Amino acid sequence: MEKFAAKLVRWQRRHGRSDLPWQGTRDPYRVWLSEIMLQQTQVGAVIPYYRRFISRFPTLEALAAASEDDVLALWSGLGYYARARNLRAAAQAVAARGAFPRTAAEIGALPGIGRSTAAAIAAFAFGERAAILDGNVKRVLARCFGIAGWPGRPEVAKRLWALAEELLPRRAVGAYTQALMDLGATLCTPRNPACERCPVAAGCVARGTGRTGELPSRRPARRLPLRRATWLVLRRGQEVLLEKRPRAGIWGGLWSFPEGSAEAVKARCRALGYRLRGMRPLPPLEHGFTHFRLRVRPLLCEVGAAKVRPGGEGRRWLSLAEARAAALPAPVRSLLERLAA
Repeated sequence: MEKFAAKLVRWQRRHGRSDLPWQGTRDPYRVWLSEIMLQQTQVGAVIPYYRRFISRFPTLEALAAASEDDVLALWSGLGYYARARNLRAAAQAVAARGAFPRTAAEIGALPGIGRSTAAAIAAFAFGERAAILDGNVKRVLARCFGIAGWPGRPEVAKRLWALAEELLPRRAVGAYTQALMDLGATLCTPRNPACERCPVAAGCVARGTGRTGELPSRRPARRLPLRRATWLVLRRGQEVLLEKRPRAGIWGGLWSFPEGSAEAVKARCRALGYRLRGMRPLPPLEHGFTHFRLRVRPLLCEVGAAKVRPGGEGRRWLSLAEARAAALPAPVRSLLERLAA
């Protein structure tokens, strides 16, 4: 076990990633921000968002003072929007506390921070001896130590956590933690791992038994359900009507088009005080989520005002440029790009 950690630390110091914008800091705010953004998101996609966030909110206090709309707008396109809402809520909790918590147990009590993320923050920012187990690390450990089964199963996850705790070195925890992440991201990849360059290849069970393609086991196949929605794209000249989605939904707090059916369009326009001048379908679009796929049928509804009235609470008329700068789900942004073309 000691040799495993020592080999990884030596490898990381010579070959690990060193060009990421959040590396080389022990600032818990920056470490935490990067770890949240990297959850279920590729590094290449995270880098520009991280830089924009640090530019707009250079300190935790600045993030805590920001409005939810501002935070979601900056997060727009990165997905999994509960992360952004929890990020702001955690920043407010830390600001009220007066200092960032220093242990994994305390960090894990903040909104949106799980066991592995809390351990990573504690290790990188404060040097705490705490084990991580993100997707990359699960793959590295499953292959190196021959742990079969899908890591999402409780019994497999339990074995991996026990191993992660056992492998922790007494010193250089930050370098070791970074090495595990780097190894999984650069060499021990899901497909075509570069075993010939791996520092622990000699003792790797998967390599020795020809099972790198089998370990870890894949998630059991399942058919994602299809959900359908009709979006009412109400356009008034160069403006469109957007509504804020309820906080409990998957796009909670984001701006989207009203939903309804073709039959409901006229009633909706009357309720909003607008004359319907024309309606035509736009090309459908699809968007994938973790647990389902969404197929959207957009209806472009050209309207003219029967009387001037505000959009109403949770509803706004925005120019196309203003709408594209708002906090939007990716498919809404894509549809707005079509309208502006």
